[in-house]
Amino acid sequence: MPQTLIEKYNIPVPRYTSYPPANYFTPEFTAADYREQIVASNSQSPSLLSFYFHIPFCRRLCHYCGCNAYPMASAEYIDRYVDCLHREMDLVLPLLDRNRKIAQIHYGGGTPTILPVEKLKELNQHLLEYFPQIEQPEIAIECHPGWLDETYWQGLADAGFNRVSLGIQDFQTEVLKCVNRKPSLLPVADIVSLLRERGIRINMDFLYGLPLQTPASFEDTIRKAIDIRPDRLVTFSYAHVPWVNKRQLILEKAGLPDASLKEELFRTAQELLLQAGYLQIGMDHFVCAHDELALARQDHSLHRNFQGYCTRRTTGQVYAFGVTGISQLSTAYAQNTKDLDVYLDAVTQGNLPVIKGYKLNEQEQIVRRVIDTLMCNNLIDWQELSDELQLSIEKIKYLCGYDAGQLEDMARDGLVGLSENRLEVTPLGKAFVRNVASTFDQLTRNNPKSFSKPI
Repeated sequence: MPQTLIEKYNIPVPRYTSYPPANYFTPEFTAADYREQIVASNSQSPSLLSFYFHIPFCRRLCHYCGCNAYPMASAEYIDRYVDCLHREMDLVLPLLDRNRKIAQIHYGGGTPTILPVEKLKELNQHLLEYFPQIEQPEIAIECHPGWLDETYWQGLADAGFNRVSLGIQDFQTEVLKCVNRKPSLLPVADIVSLLRERGIRINMDFLYGLPLQTPASFEDTIRKAIDIRPDRLVTFSYAHVPWVNKRQLILEKAGLPDASLKEELFRTAQELLLQAGYLQIGMDHFVCAHDELALARQDHSLHRNFQGYCTRRTTGQVYAFGVTGISQLSTAYAQNTKDLDVYLDAVTQGNLPVIKGYKLNEQEQIVRRVIDTLMCNNLIDWQELSDELQLSIEKIKYLCGYDAGQLEDMARDGLVGLSENRLEVTPLGKAFVRNVASTFDQLTRNNPKSFSKPI
């Protein structure tokens, strides 16, 4: 990629896992507002249910992590936390229509696998015994393979999980040591074989832009992953946001790759994965041709939420439990407190632990749909959107602040292709799809906040 393009477009922009982005949530949105929105969500689309559990504890804090994570606590404290997850469910579930079906259950963190398998199974059962489910709902968990033995891996299947995300990050031991990440306890290929024997689908997560990574070392890492052949593989760009996590300052001393090198790391992975028969989904996901995300990409039925990409079949409004959890409803977002003790006290007293949120107006819902369409499919078919939203193309473009001049400039730079009723992100432009999305985002243009860079 030309250095001039990197210099021009590698500027802070939202990741657009939500619209508006989470740093626009406001404390004026209260627990009472969330309760009202939960009830309203029963008559809104999509009717399916997605549930998220945030498990914030880690045995060791990785230097790169920007998530809300806490050092390992005592077994008693963790038991109290799990008890509060059940209590929080008892506050939320009665507000939901019991005829709605579960499409997804997802565990993130932190390190969700810090919990004993029995505790995870009990959380799953709390939901699965309360609501019906679609055929084969996705029950997924993010795993740190550095701490887990064969017995634990086998137990995940018994607990009902059918998708596992392995947080590999890199296969190079010197890179992992630099970022304070423990390597896998068992050979990753053996873990994958064991899980597949139990019918579990496999994701692998990698991170580029870390100290000591080179194109040659990252090529070796990706080749090892290809040999194992996960169903999905994600190459996340390391987001350097030390104002969020001061631990990241440690990595500055070790030396971070510049934008040009980061772009080369991604291109190295991208070329290898495409040559190996994987298909690229969105910015950073690669999937096998038989994967349901690949099929959804073909008919433009991909969706995206805080858990990642999903299909129309498994798309539900998201109800989150646990500290920092973000619920993602059709017309609102609600975020729980980031303070563990405040969370525990609130739930113990029978209160929803919501600390802030956002209610979208009709215009913002349309902008969200435009941005989501672009981020999922790397294109916008304006006529298709017009038919879906029952609005004219001109009205949609007006509402999302369509900036013809800025998009034409991107077209001249080779990032997008423009025609009368279609905008399509080029292979070159995929690295900057967040920049393209930002052209429809008047909120962050008029009221800028701190964001990571796309590369």
